[in-house]
Amino acid sequence: MLKAEGLEYEVRGEGEPVLLIHGSHVADALLPLAREPVLADRFRLIQYHRRGFGGSDAHTGPFSIEQQARDARRLVQKLEPGPVHVVGYSYGALTAIQLALDAPSAVRSLVLLEPPLRRVNEDPATSPVFSPLLELYRSGDARGAVDAFMRIVGGPDWRAEVSGTVPGGPEQAEKDAATFFEVELPALQGWSVDRDKASRISQPVLYVTGSESGSLVDPPKQLFLSSLPHAEEAVLPGLNHLLQMRNPSLVAHRIADFLARHPLNRPTARRRLS
Repeated sequence: MLKAEGLEYEVRGEGEPVLLIHGSHVADALLPLAREPVLADRFRLIQYHRRGFGGSDAHTGPFSIEQQARDARRLVQKLEPGPVHVVGYSYGALTAIQLALDAPSAVRSLVLLEPPLRRVNEDPATSPVFSPLLELYRSGDARGAVDAFMRIVGGPDWRAEVSGTVPGGPEQAEKDAATFFEVELPALQGWSVDRDKASRISQPVLYVTGSESGSLVDPPKQLFLSSLPHAEEAVLPGLNHLLQMRNPSLVAHRIADFLARHPLNRPTARRRLS
């Protein structure tokens, strides 16, 4: 992989540019999508590791979602002369939303794969989901905290499922656990999207969830979509939060169909890093 702006990245394919922003825990969670021909053969896929993951630079202190979006914007500016499609998964979908709000001219369309949206004034650190995970992590059991979280969102066989499409994925999650529990979870406490903010998103939006995710994603999803009447919703059968790691072909085809209906309408000339 190459490196720019402190971020490890890789570019695959030719065509309209698509920025892939991964979530917390598994840094290569979007690699299965980048390997699907329906995307790899038709688009220029820009995949990078967010700060604190993989070979990208570590945080030197608190790092907000706004700062994550600035990271993404700086990388895109190095690689592309104009707007890009953006696909964000989980925590990375929050970065994608913030990028679209901060730099609307840089984003042609948004694909949001189960963003962990929360209600305004809701503290995720004290929620029934995260509170026991934080206790595990603070006790020194980072592996147990990651496993407990991934079991909630991915089921008891998450390790086998992730390993099937992202070799070494569970080990990635354990290695970068501190980024999530010490940096990203606190950043999530200070970030939310209310109706006013959501209504500012003018780009085409595809909001993707798995049929098995249910109550984990439904309430915030409905609030968000009610503020964006132009957004499309896709509920993919048989999937949970692992989505593209469980069935990359299904997710990739849904994304490719959406992107094809919202082209950039500009030449795909590009500049590359020297």
